[in-house]
Amino acid sequence: MFIQTEATPNPEVLKFLPGREVMGEGSRDFRDADDASASPLAAELFAIPGVTRVFFGPDFLTVGKTPNREWGHLKAPILAAIMDHFTSGQPLFAGEDEAVGHDEGAYEGETAQIVAEIKDLLDTRIRPAVAQDGGDILFSRFDAETGVVWLNMRGACSGCPSSTATLRAGVENMLKHYVPEVTRVEQTL
Repeated sequence: MFIQTEATPNPEVLKFLPGREVMGEGSRDFRDADDASASPLAAELFAIPGVTRVFFGPDFLTVGKTPNREWGHLKAPILAAIMDHFTSGQPLFAGEDEAVGHDEGAYEGETAQIVAEIKDLLDTRIRPAVAQDGGDILFSRFDAETGVVWLNMRGACSGCPSSTATLRAGVENMLKHYVPEVTRVEQTL
């Protein structure tokens, strides 16, 4: 098994491509070791000192580290954990598949149509580009009165120094262009 690694715009996060499907559809973000108990692979990665975050994408995973750790010391044990998991045949999750997608809040009438357009733009134009950098952006909510869209940045995008620029220059401009009801984009925490 050959696992490729790629740098991301976030210097504290590396992208790992195992050459096979990880989540397939959806994604899952593990922010700490407690979250990771749902996945044997995530738990194994959090057992490595210095690992602070794990994200599963369709065909990749990203691993975040503490600033005081060097990738040179972390890369080998991370690669070993990923290889061991995929060669063992273990399931990705201890229970049911726990992929997470857009928030499915209830919207009605014209607002429901606006939200559908926002989600479609995210899925077709924005999320594939962000996945190239080891992250994901999910719809959280839309305030029809103010025109503010709230998005959840995950994986390498979460905490990335360039995430604010991505949100403003890329995502916000595109959404405002195609969905005139959108006035601003904000990040959920």
